[in-house]
Amino acid sequence: MPRAVRDLVRGLDRAALATALPTESGAWPYASLVLVAVDHDLSPILLLSDLAEHTKAIAADGRVSLLFDGTQGLEQPLTGPRVTLVGRAARTDNERLGRRFLARHPDAGMYAGFRDFNFYRVAVERAHLVAGFGKIHWLSAAELAAPSPAGLAEREEGIVSHMNEDHADAVQLYAGKLLGLAGGAWRMTGIDAEGIDLRQAGRVARLAFDAPLSAASEARKMLVTLVGKARAV
Repeated sequence: MPRAVRDLVRGLDRAALATALPTESGAWPYASLVLVAVDHDLSPILLLSDLAEHTKAIAADGRVSLLFDGTQGLEQPLTGPRVTLVGRAARTDNERLGRRFLARHPDAGMYAGFRDFNFYRVAVERAHLVAGFGKIHWLSAAELAAPSPAGLAEREEGIVSHMNEDHADAVQLYAGKLLGLAGGAWRMTGIDAEGIDLRQAGRVARLAFDAPLSAASEARKMLVTLVGKARAV
């Protein structure tokens, strides 16, 4: 179940952000759409404008919820999965987190450098999973904990760049053969212990590994294995 939650969250690039909006009559629930990237430890990363209402709300109360909706395209949406992550948002100056967000959302680079935009990290405290009728579970942060081999986060940018620049054909095989996705020009945007993230213009996709990496050095072998698997399809 925790793996299913992590795969769902990592497979989406946007979420509904709920904050406590300060008003004269007290705080009111306020929901807005935000772009999201997810770090190796499953912490959501946001890029927010200081002028946005949700940013003002976070300044007053850092408690937030993020709804990740995995029901798109289902004839009966309420039978599909959705996850709400509950945690606390705070500004971050961690440059690696900013780069991971921009790899996931390259168009955001147009405004990421503006003085009134800042990155935020959400420290997840628990999650609420609804996987269909009657399939409802709360999970703690400990239960959600994602495997994160030492050094993989630091090596990620180099791996992603190498795959996109030198092995673009392999990335297309991942998308077309292993995920059955149409079209070309797919690019890898991230790799973590449990899978790789892909993007083609406004579309994103997630290719999950059968088993998580236990060491950063295993990444190359996994990527080569996936190429062989794709060519055998």
